[in-house]
Amino acid sequence: MFQDFKSDGFMFMLAVGIVVFVIAQSLFFMIRAVKRGKELGITKDQIKNTITSSAVFSIAPAISIAITVIVLSVALGYVLPWIRLSVIGAIQYEVPAAEAAIEAAGLSGGIGRPVTDPKVFVAITWVMTLGCLLPLFLIPIILKKVQKSVSGAVNKNAKWADLMSAAAFIGLIAAFLSRGIAGIGEVSVNEAGEKVNVVLGDGAGVLSISAIISSIIFMLILTFINKKLKAKWLEALAMPLSMILAMGVVVLISSFAPDLAAIEWRY
Repeated sequence: MFQDFKSDGFMFMLAVGIVVFVIAQSLFFMIRAVKRGKELGITKDQIKNTITSSAVFSIAPAISIAITVIVLSVALGYVLPWIRLSVIGAIQYEVPAAEAAIEAAGLSGGIGRPVTDPKVFVAITWVMTLGCLLPLFLIPIILKKVQKSVSGAVNKNAKWADLMSAAAFIGLIAAFLSRGIAGIGEVSVNEAGEKVNVVLGDGAGVLSISAIISSIIFMLILTFINKKLKAKWLEALAMPLSMILAMGVVVLISSFAPDLAAIEWRY
């Protein structure tokens, strides 16, 4: 009863309308690009190869997006994540935004627990949506100035620019890893006076560390295969495949060793 509002007819109509609009917009610009390419003398084979390569390279981001929908579906259902990630969403933003809104509402368990209050659900929707609107206004205004500043820094000291870029990426990864290593989960006390997990895997423990370690191992293996076999197609798929395989490891541990999976060290 309480979950109906996440996947009722209105939500599905809204999702379908947005997805149709996005597809129509993509087709519109693709048709205009093909027409313009022919006017510039680009051959049909070149246009066909460009479309094919673009479609292939879109597979990896699509897999990451599908994983994000699955991750958010426990708390928000499938429809809202589907809407968000069909437009301008990404796992680097959607998950922290949803968790921040859930915590601000005073709920525990993060995205590992279903949101049953429609008002909280609406608040989460606004947080996830408004946060992504800001770049749409800032990019046309300040991007050109930022690009000039970055270009100037690169021209003066290319190593410093590479260092700053690497530091930003490492900082982003560290923000996600910190929860898996030191995240606090919700517990309750049973009749025997023992602490027990309320939501399995919402705090740092065996599952989170297993996901981190296994994803690193899978990424190293796929990177090695890519370099050894010179499989360029695997380069774009390495990260999403590592995520999927790591999720599989977590599922196996939860299924075959539930007592081990329940171990968490942050309460």
